[in-house]
Amino acid sequence: MSKIKMDPTQDRIPILGVHPVVLAGSVINDKPDFAAVAWTGVAASFPPSISIALQPQRHSLKGIRQNMTFSVNIPSVDQVKETDYCGLVSGLMSDKATDCNFTVFFGSIQSAPLIEQCPVNHVCEVLHILNLGSHVMVIGKIVETHLTESCLTDGKFG
Repeated sequence: MSKIKMDPTQDRIPILGVHPVVLAGSVINDKPDFAAVAWTGVAASFPPSISIALQPQRHSLKGIRQNMTFSVNIPSVDQVKETDYCGLVSGLMSDKATDCNFTVFFGSIQSAPLIEQCPVNHVCEVLHILNLGSHVMVIGKIVETHLTESCLTDGKFG
């Protein structure tokens, strides 16, 4: 099979191909905010950790830095419109939770807002914040997970 060499700094190539979009939640000035994040992934198994990468100017990053906590809410396919909205509109200018009719709840950490309509929610404590240039990577330890019952088979996930 022949290969073509491409420059990852110049050519728009998919680094990993599939990018699941999540809604990262933070609290800024006592208001829940959610950002659509496509650059996300598993960071470690023990402790269970997840990474999200945000552009430095994102409003949600302010809340993550202030509180050193965040949430990762995995939307269903029925939430494409709301997820897209959270990626296009700044929480600085709008109340995304209200605009999207999200039912916000909190787990054990009051600065990591969760979206009831999302089937999977993770509450995270920040382990590391890395400035990588175009993006800031936040690595969070998952301290709590909430799942809708439809995600479970015989009481287990997956």
